[in-house]
Amino acid sequence: MKLQIKKISIYCLVIWAILFAVAVPSFAQDVNTDPNLGSAQAAGPQNAVETIKTFLITKGTAFALDLLAAILIFVVGRWLAKWISFLVGRAMTRARVEQILVTFVQHMCYFGLLAFVIIAALDRVGIKLTAAIAVLGAAALAVAFALQGSLSNFAAGILMVIFKPFKIGDFVSVAGIQGTVQEIQILNTVLNSVDNVRIIVPNAQVTGGTISNYTANPTRRIDLTIGISYDDDIKKAKQVIEGVLATDARILKTPAPTVAVSELADSSVNFVVRPWVKSADYWDVYFDTTAKLKTTLESNGITMPFPQRDVNIRSGGQKLPASA
Repeated sequence: MKLQIKKISIYCLVIWAILFAVAVPSFAQDVNTDPNLGSAQAAGPQNAVETIKTFLITKGTAFALDLLAAILIFVVGRWLAKWISFLVGRAMTRARVEQILVTFVQHMCYFGLLAFVIIAALDRVGIKLTAAIAVLGAAALAVAFALQGSLSNFAAGILMVIFKPFKIGDFVSVAGIQGTVQEIQILNTVLNSVDNVRIIVPNAQVTGGTISNYTANPTRRIDLTIGISYDDDIKKAKQVIEGVLATDARILKTPAPTVAVSELADSSVNFVVRPWVKSADYWDVYFDTTAKLKTTLESNGITMPFPQRDVNIRSGGQKLPASA
């Protein structure tokens, strides 16, 4: 209810603004062209009230009808703009157009039609389109300087619709933020983070940096590093790791997983373990494989060492037993 009252108040303000913008120039023009109004004005300032009364009597009815028609054009035209944009969106959805493009085109269609409705309403109350366009051009220039950021966000939104770096439902990293794409609006991109926080990112920040799309490709590679002790058998450890990977049906056979010694570190011999999985299974396989590798290696007598250092202490020139 409060929202409806707020909308009605906005409509009233718009109507009064149109009335003020039109009545003043129309009154001035009629005074200059109408001999009756001109003679009333020439009589002096004391006859200003009589001049206004004369204007209302001679022109008031016609102007009121034109104003009523302009209001009707605006209200009906705005409803038609919404309806047409809805039909356009539904037709694009039935044609299986990506939702990101559907939403963007709907917004553009609505605001474009609304601009024509406003111009038609102003023309009905007597505002000359040439003068209105000139005024709007000057106002647009001033607004452009004041809203440079919004204009850049608008341009970035168009670029995203054209080049499609991601679609709704993709998990992406943009502007240092990770989340699932919910909507791409004219000025902003809406994400849902992994902890279900709604994040709104300006489009200019999205296109102005690196975009990482984690779900664009059907498969992803998991990168793990597993360390074993220098005293353990490398071949046995490799067989155990390969056995763990082979028992998980979610790990793809092609491309084959990579298991290889990558580094002789300070306290361990490190293996790289790189299985390939479907993008949707990435985190489940990542967590499960990490846990299985630890338990399986330990059950096979293979140690996963922690960093340690041997220290030799000498006292009086005599070497004491080493301690770990």
